[in-house]
Parts: sequence; C-alpha cells; structure tokens
Amino acid sequence: MRKKYFWVLLTAALGLSAGCGKRVYEDGVYTGRSGADSDGAWGEVTVTIAEGRVSDCRFVTYQKDGAVKGGDYGKVNGEISNRDYYNKAQLAVRAMDEYARRYSETGDLRKVDAVSGATIAFNQFIEAVEYALGKAVK
Repeated sequence: MRKKYFWVLLTAALGLSAGCGKRVYEDGVYTGRSGADSDGAWGEVTVTIAEGRVSDCRFVTYQKDGAVKGGDYGKVNGEISNRDYYNKAQLAVRAMDEYARRYSETGDLRKVDAVSGATIAFNQFIEAVEYALGKAVK
C-alpha cells in the first residue's frame, strides 16, 4: 500500500513541476508538511519562490515527540549504543540535506533522486514540497 501511495504522490508532485502546461508560482516563502510515517515522524519543507522559480529549499524531519532529526538522531540517551542504527539514521539526515539542495539547484522534483536507505524521508520530502507548491500556484 505504501508503495502505491508513493507513486501516486510522485506523479502528482511531478505534475506540479512539469505539468500539462507550465505552472506559474507566486513569489514568496511557502511551507509544507508531510503526513506522519508509521513511527509518527514527519517532514517539513520551506520553499522560496523568486521570479516564479524555486530559489531555495530547506527540509527538516521531526521525530514523533517533535525533536529534530539531526546530529543526535540514532543515539539513545545521547550515546551511540548501536553503531549500525546510528549510521543509518545519520545517512537519512544527510539525505534530507541532499534532497533540499538538489531541489534548490534544479527546481525540478524529477531531478531529485532518492538515496538508498532514506526513502521514507524522500517520500516525506516529495509530499511536503507538493503541499508547499500547491499554496504558491497563481
């Protein structure tokens, strides 16, 4: 079911960036939030539109309790108790930055590739961008 949801979301998001006919965006700063994943975590983007195009994007994901997934993500009580788990968690943190950077550079969701091991964050990114851009359409 989740895979089907991802493809529906991706198709809709690509429609916003490529669309049947070019979408026109109003300049401004727009935020979008994804739904929660099975662990209750969610992602939030801030997309800046200047001269009708994406000029900047920031992506942050949050744990169920609202804590930002950052340098401590994957630690237990501030300590790395499971190195493999911590490394996977930090891979996802780096991927979040990569998704936002790539989208800022290209302004095209089709040019943002999912990072293996960080597909949940990728799905959240696509969903949040789609929501933000929906607010920016003229």
